[in-house]
Amino acid sequence: MALLPILEFPDPRLRTRATPVKEVDASIQTLVDDMFETMYDAPGIGLAASQVDVHKRVIVIDLTDDHSDPRVFINPEIKVIDEVLGSYDEGCLSVPGFYETVERPSVIEVNALDREGQAFTEQLDGLMGICLQHEIDHLEGKLFVDYLSPLKRQRIRSKLVKEQKRRD
Repeated sequence: MALLPILEFPDPRLRTRATPVKEVDASIQTLVDDMFETMYDAPGIGLAASQVDVHKRVIVIDLTDDHSDPRVFINPEIKVIDEVLGSYDEGCLSVPGFYETVERPSVIEVNALDREGQAFTEQLDGLMGICLQHEIDHLEGKLFVDYLSPLKRQRIRSKLVKEQKRRD
């Protein structure tokens, strides 16, 4: 397994739309393993392949502190089950150090493939539902800062650019 570099906003590669995985093979399974290692190291609870500059429709999530529930969603498609919006303070490994309130549908249904390429359907709510929607946004080239006002988004962008220049 390998740690992968995580792209940070405003990197334009984060705006690339991911393409569907044609076949879940060893290369995709290695990507999944590397994504988990990267996410746990960061540390985070979700990671989309787009964030590590691999523009395939692959997501990993683990909401547990002890890394005991690793979940894989390949080619995820969601359907909103409950139109009621829930608010959650979201953060993002690609927007480090910032948390903002975002509203998303409370209950969704996902159709996806698992790490072995087996299809599954599941209804999700709470943090798992929010997290999956956040990660699917990454696959579409969208970030949680896109839900914020232009002023807030520009303020975050400026701070991150300044921090990136300081590190370089």
